[in-house]
Amino acid sequence: MTEGLTAGDVARRLGIAVTTLRTWHRRYGLGPGGHAPRQHRRYTDADVARLEVMRRLTGEGVPAAEAARVALGPGRERPRSGIRAGGGHAIPVGRAGPAVRGLARAAARLDAEAMAQAITAAVRSDGVVAAWDDLICPVLTGVGERHAATRQLVEVEHLLSRTVAEVLAAIARPTARPARVLLACADDEQHSLPIEALAAALAERGVGTRVLGARTPPAALQAAVRRTGPTAVFVWSQAPDTADPAQLRGLLALRPRPVVIAAVGPGWGEVPAGVVRPESLSDALSTTLDVV
Repeated sequence: MTEGLTAGDVARRLGIAVTTLRTWHRRYGLGPGGHAPRQHRRYTDADVARLEVMRRLTGEGVPAAEAARVALGPGRERPRSGIRAGGGHAIPVGRAGPAVRGLARAAARLDAEAMAQAITAAVRSDGVVAAWDDLICPVLTGVGERHAATRQLVEVEHLLSRTVAEVLAAIARPTARPARVLLACADDEQHSLPIEALAAALAERGVGTRVLGARTPPAALQAAVRRTGPTAVFVWSQAPDTADPAQLRGLLALRPRPVVIAAVGPGWGEVPAGVVRPESLSDALSTTLDVV
C-alpha cells in the first residue's frame, strides 16, 4: 500500500473497533508508522501484520500485554509457555491506570454501585468523551477479549453496559431548543451503547438528540427523518451483518435530506457517496457540532 490505511480502514479489515485499535496503540505501541506531511499517520503493511498477530493471539486468550510483546518481537514467536487461554472472571486491561483497573474489578464482581460511582466520577471530572475513551471502552474491550477466549462474562457485559447506559441517561438533556440530531442503530443491530454515549456527549454541549435505539428498521428511520427534519442522522453498526448500505441509500434519497448522514461503527465497509464516516466518538461529536 503506497499511502497507508487510516485507523478506520484497519479496524474494518481486522474486524475490531477503532477504540480497540487506539487502545493497543496507546498501551502497547502498536500504532501507525507511516507519515505524510500535514496528514495523520497511516498504518503500513508491517503495522497491519503486527496487528493481525495481536488480534489472533488475544482471540486465543493470550493476555493483551503478552500478545503485544509477541506482535512487536522480531520473530513474532508463539507466547512463552504457561500462557493459558484465561479463566475465572478477571478482565484483561493491560497496563491501564488505576481507574480502569478499579472499574474492571467492580465489573468482575458484578458490583453495579461501584461501577456507577466510578463512571459518574469520570464523567463529572473529564466529560463523556474522555470517560468513554479512557475508562469505559478499555473495560468493555477487555470483557470482549475474555469472552472471545472463554465464552464467559456475558453477565458482566450486560450489567456493565446497563450501568453505563444509566449513568449516561442521567446527564441533563437540553430542553430550550428542538432536537436536531437523530441517532439510531442499523436494522437488526442490538448494540446501542455507543449512540447513547454520543447523545450524552452532545447533551453536555447543549445539543438535543432523538435516540431511536437498537434494531431500527430502515422504513422507521426514514419516517422519523421525514417527521422531525433533523440536521444530522447517525446510524450505528457493530458488525458487518447489520451494515447493509441500502439503509444509507434510503436516507440519501429523502427530499429534503439531512445535511449530515453518518455511518458509525466498525460494521460498515464501503458506504455510498455522500455518507460520512466518523472514526470515533470525538470525531462524531465534531462532525455534529460543525453543522448544528
